[in-house]
Amino acid sequence: MPPESPVPWTYFLIRILFRIVLKIFYGTIVVEGVENIPQTGRPCIVCANHTNSLTDALVLVTAIPSKKRNMLHLTAKSTQFGKKTLTSWLIEAAGTVPIQRRKDFAEGTANNDACMAKLTRTLEMGGAVCLFPEGASRYHPTIAPLKTGVARIVSTILSRNRNDIDFEISILTCSITYMHRQHFRSDVLVTFHPPFTFRPKDNPELLEPVNYDNIRLVTTQMHRQIAVGTFDAPSWSLIRAAKMATPIYAPLGTAMSLGDYVRVTRAFLEAFKAGHLFPDPTSSTGPCSSEVSTQLKDEDIIRLKENLQAYQSELHRLRIRDDRIRRPLSRPVIVYRMVLRLFWASFLLFISLGGLVLWLPIAATTFYAVHNFKKTGPVWDTWDEIAQYKLIYGLVSGLCVYATALFLTLHIFPVTVVAVPVLMWMSLRWFEDAVSAARALVALGRLLRVNPATLSRLRVTRADLHRRVIHLAVLGLGLPPDPERYFALDGRKDEGQVIGRWASKAGYFSLRQRRKRDWNETLRLYEQFDYPSSEDS
Repeated sequence: MPPESPVPWTYFLIRILFRIVLKIFYGTIVVEGVENIPQTGRPCIVCANHTNSLTDALVLVTAIPSKKRNMLHLTAKSTQFGKKTLTSWLIEAAGTVPIQRRKDFAEGTANNDACMAKLTRTLEMGGAVCLFPEGASRYHPTIAPLKTGVARIVSTILSRNRNDIDFEISILTCSITYMHRQHFRSDVLVTFHPPFTFRPKDNPELLEPVNYDNIRLVTTQMHRQIAVGTFDAPSWSLIRAAKMATPIYAPLGTAMSLGDYVRVTRAFLEAFKAGHLFPDPTSSTGPCSSEVSTQLKDEDIIRLKENLQAYQSELHRLRIRDDRIRRPLSRPVIVYRMVLRLFWASFLLFISLGGLVLWLPIAATTFYAVHNFKKTGPVWDTWDEIAQYKLIYGLVSGLCVYATALFLTLHIFPVTVVAVPVLMWMSLRWFEDAVSAARALVALGRLLRVNPATLSRLRVTRADLHRRVIHLAVLGLGLPPDPERYFALDGRKDEGQVIGRWASKAGYFSLRQRRKRDWNETLRLYEQFDYPSSEDS
């Protein structure tokens, strides 16, 4: 096998820049399954779900450690090439291969022979190629049917190397789950699954001439593995219901990793999708029940889903959180906590003001760019690119702010070259904590305005939902009956989550990242319920 081509310096630059930008934009990026990534020199096709346009590729580039793969060759739609924009330059500078989509060209004129030849040559040299088999980025709740191109590439390469008994090529599937893909300081889970490895001697069914059923079978296996690690539903309403079931099952404050949160939510989602229950054998959250309770019926699950949606809608209307229903507070305690939150939010805002001055041009630039971009098309055709716009415009405006700050302080350049980014990061962390305290203050204020009779009724509703959710989780899904204890002892501590009372308190003051009790938090004063309506999706 010939040696892989050297990595261009622009790839290193782009990787460093966007590692920083992604770390700033997303509060926590948790990467699971790094041990499944084939080492440099072993041909590998990385395939992931595609919901966030260029951001998906950037997340994968930064999530794969350089000690595992020195370069990930990207692909992108050809219409993004040859433009006088920063996005176009970044795509081309990273060595990205253009793919012509049929929808972008007149019927029959799209030609990807050169693209396929380059990808084949890269793989035969031991490289790693990133492909999104859905074919296009989509702001949809469900994963689109995968195209068979990846399996056909594997078939072609195996056939070309059929005489090399030691040749092998892998398909590494990856699930990317964004808690709120376009919102500042949200969280991301990247899960690499065990790769599918193919060899000419072990997979003669993929050697040319190949039966197309075998190509479809490989594609189906890829789809199943990608879907098992993320949310995949026919409607946003099902995802809403599953996300409401999770905090009722594992309440606020449960020491749950982001990976466990996604797996638990997905377990509820699969139950609501199917309407009947079977323990998920792929779940690593806890012991699965070997028997399905006969007491759980389709109509019970459907009714639970509808009741969860109604409960969530009422909480959203009142602008209060489920935890305030679960743990009621007396009015004197609410007032006392509001005073504390007001003091803490004011103090953090005050000490972060200096750095926020530097962040203001960046925030204004990205807001203006995204506001105008949203007008260019419907939700399903624009929302998947919002994060990309925020990242690109944030990077450009951030570099301009940094350069301007250095220019204005040339006389103390050795100090400001380090002090400016440190000040900006610390002020961001302080401001993030200030917004968290202000969000709690606003929620407590709303709680005071809610009629006591309404709160009593909601507590009764929640108690009934809790009983039914636990029944579903334990008997139907095989989840542990005591999640707070189970996840605290589980030992899987991902970034952003701490275990132990003192560690939890100390983590609140961390400058590295904010302690999160709820993986749905973003840098907003209110809970996120921004999924499109059923008509839009």
